[in-house]
Amino acid sequence: MSQLPTRRGLLRLAAGTAAAAPLLHATSAAARPATASTDRFPFAAPAVASAGSAAVSSTWAVQPFPLGQVSLGDGVFRRKRDLMLDFAMAYPADRILAVFRANAGLDTRGARPPGGWETADGNLRGHFGGHFLTLVSQAYADTREAALKAKLDELVAALGECQRATADHGSPKPSHPGYLAAYPETQFILLESYATYPTIWAPYYTCHKILRGLLDAHTLGGNAQALAIASAMGDWVHSRLGRLPKAQLDRMWSIYIAGEYGGMNEVMADLYTLTGREEHLAAARCFDNTPLLEACAADRDLLEGRHANQHIPQFTGYARLFDHTGEEEYAAAARNFWAMVVGPRTYASGGTGKGEMFKARGAVAGTLGRDNAETCATYNMLKLSRQLFFRTPDPAYMDYYERALTNHILASRRDAPSQDSPEVTYFVGLGPGAVREYDNMGTCCGGTGMENHTKYQDSVFFRSAVGDALYVNLALASTLRWPERGLVIEQSSPYPAEGVRTLTFREGGGRFDLRLLVPSWATAGFTVGVNGVVQPVRATPGSHLTLSRTWQRGDRVTVSAPYRLRVERTPDDPSAQSLFYGPVLLVARSEATTLREFSFYKDFRLRGDLADSVRPEGRPLHFTTHGLTLAPFHLADDAPYHAYFRRVEPSVVFGGTDSRVANRARGDGLTFLDVLWQQAPFTTSARFTAAVRALAGAWLSQGLFTTSERDRVVAAASRLRQ
Repeated sequence: MSQLPTRRGLLRLAAGTAAAAPLLHATSAAARPATASTDRFPFAAPAVASAGSAAVSSTWAVQPFPLGQVSLGDGVFRRKRDLMLDFAMAYPADRILAVFRANAGLDTRGARPPGGWETADGNLRGHFGGHFLTLVSQAYADTREAALKAKLDELVAALGECQRATADHGSPKPSHPGYLAAYPETQFILLESYATYPTIWAPYYTCHKILRGLLDAHTLGGNAQALAIASAMGDWVHSRLGRLPKAQLDRMWSIYIAGEYGGMNEVMADLYTLTGREEHLAAARCFDNTPLLEACAADRDLLEGRHANQHIPQFTGYARLFDHTGEEEYAAAARNFWAMVVGPRTYASGGTGKGEMFKARGAVAGTLGRDNAETCATYNMLKLSRQLFFRTPDPAYMDYYERALTNHILASRRDAPSQDSPEVTYFVGLGPGAVREYDNMGTCCGGTGMENHTKYQDSVFFRSAVGDALYVNLALASTLRWPERGLVIEQSSPYPAEGVRTLTFREGGGRFDLRLLVPSWATAGFTVGVNGVVQPVRATPGSHLTLSRTWQRGDRVTVSAPYRLRVERTPDDPSAQSLFYGPVLLVARSEATTLREFSFYKDFRLRGDLADSVRPEGRPLHFTTHGLTLAPFHLADDAPYHAYFRRVEPSVVFGGTDSRVANRARGDGLTFLDVLWQQAPFTTSARFTAAVRALAGAWLSQGLFTTSERDRVVAAASRLRQ
C-alpha cells in the first residue's frame, strides 16, 4: 500500500504536463419533508432550518457557539484570516463553477478551472468548489460582508442550475435527478466494480466536499436553496448505495484512495438532522468501514500502512452516527482511534503521517522527512477532537487542539497576500532542513486550507448543554456574544506571543461556571484574578479550572500562564527532541540536512532551566542557541528549518566541571542528567549535592556507575553554585 503513488506525487507529475498544454475552455428540529414540491425533481423539498443553525445534538454535554457569535480580535490569527478573506473576495465564482457547467452542458462563460487537481479532465474535479463554498460561507458568517453573501448565493444558484441541467440532458443521464458533480456518474459506477486509483480517484470524497459546502451555505449563509440541492444529492446517494450488499460496500471502502469518502457519513448524518429523511440516515450508515470500525471499537490498532486522511474523517462520522443511533460501537471506535493517533503518531507540530500514510505506533524520529504531516490530516484531527469534546469534555482533546492549531495550522498559510491562490501547505516537513511549499490551488490541502483560516474562533468558547457553564478553551483574542444570556465577553490577548490575557464582561451577567483550560504546558504556573483579586484556586496542567460566581457587567478575569522553555522527546529515540516555549514550537534556522546537535545541561545552574542555555534573541518568540536562531514554527516563510534536534549530553558535567563520567541511560532511555534535572529547581547547593549523591547511588546499584564514577560525579556536583 505504501508503495502506491501519493496524490501529491501525481500532482507533481501532472504539473509538468500541464505546463506545456493549452488551458481548456444548525440544527433545526428533524422536520419531515413537505408533501408537495415546486421544484422539478420528483421528491419532496425539505423543511428549511433557520439561518445560522448547525448540527448540534441534544445528547452533547457541551455545545459550540455559531461561528458568527465569536469574532477574532487583533493578532496573528486575524492577520492570517484576513489574507484568506481577501482571496475569498477576489477569486472569480465562474472559475469555481467552470467544471460543473461543462459537465452539465452549460456555457462556462470562458472561465478556466482553478488548476491543480481541479482541471477540465481531472478525476477529482468539483471537490475544490465544495471547499470554496465552505470558505465563502464561513467568511460571510464571520464578517457579514454583503459581497460574500452575493457570491455565495451566486454559487448555489449556479449549482442548482447544473443539477437540473444534468438531470434533464446529462450525457450519460444520471441514475437519479439529485446527482450533482463535475463529472459523469461513471466514477461511481466503476467504484462499485472495485476500480482502483488512479483509474478513478475518490468519487465519494468529491461528493462529500460538495455536500458539506452546500450544508455550510445553508447553515452559515442562510441559503435555503442549498439545503434543497443537498437533500436531492442525499436521495441520490441513498439510491446508489442503499441497494448494495454490505460485503460490497466493505470492499469498496477498503480500496486505497478510490474508496476514500471523506466525511460522507458525517455529512449525511448532518443532512438527516436538517431534513428528517430516514433515507439520509440510512445512507450515512452505508459508509461503515466495517473491519476498521470493529477493530478500533475493540481498541485493536490496525492503522500502520493505511492512508491517514482517508480514514480520519470516517471517525468523525462515527461520532455523529452515535448521536443518532446510540450504538456504543461508533463512540468507542472514535475515542480509541483518536488515542491511536494523538501521542503515538503525532509530531511536535500536532501533525501526523508520512507521505500521507500512518506509520507504526511510536515511529516519530524514524519517520522525519520532507513529506510529513499532510495538512488535511490535521484539519480532520481537529474536527474529530472537537466532536469528541462535545460528548466528553476531556481537557486532552482541547490540549491537542491548541497544539495543532497554534503550530501546524497557523504555520500552513504563507505570510503573504495572494488573490489567485490560497497559499497553503500540503505536507509540512519535519526533517532537518525542511522547507515549506505553499500554493496548492486545486488540491485537497488547498481546499481544507481555505477553510482552516476562516474558522479559527470556532473552538475558543463552548457552553454546557444546559447553559450553566462557559468553557474557554483557547487564548485567542476574541469576543463572544451569547444572546440567550445577554452576554458579551471580550478576551484580550497577545497569544501566542505571551500567556497573559483578560476576559472582560462587556454586557450582561448572571450565575454560571467559567471553566478555563489549563494547558499541559502550563508548568510554570497558572494564576487567575477576578477584579484584581488573585483567586485561591489550584490549577493542574491538563485540566479545567472552574470559577463559580454571579458575574456582572464590568467584571474582569485575568489569567497569567508564564511560558517556559521545555523539550519533548520522541518515543522511538529519546535523543531526538523538539523545543517549545510554552505552546509554541521553536525551529532552528539552518540549511543543514542532518539533525543539529544540542547540549544544554553543561550550562545549567541550580534552577535547572533551559533559559541558562537558550537565550532571547531580541524579537518576540525568537531565541539563540549553539550559534543558531530559533524562531516560532508558525512564521510561514520559505526559510529552511529544523523542528527536531539531536540531544548530545555525553558526560556528566555541572557548570564548568566535567566529571569525565559517561552520562549513561537506564532502560527507559533517560540518562543520569535527564533524571537529575527533572527534580529542579534546587534551592541550595547542599540540596543539589544531596540529590546528585542519591541518584548516583541508584545508578551504582543498577550497574550504571562504578564506585569511582559515583564519587567523581558527587565531587563535581559539590562545585556547582547559583
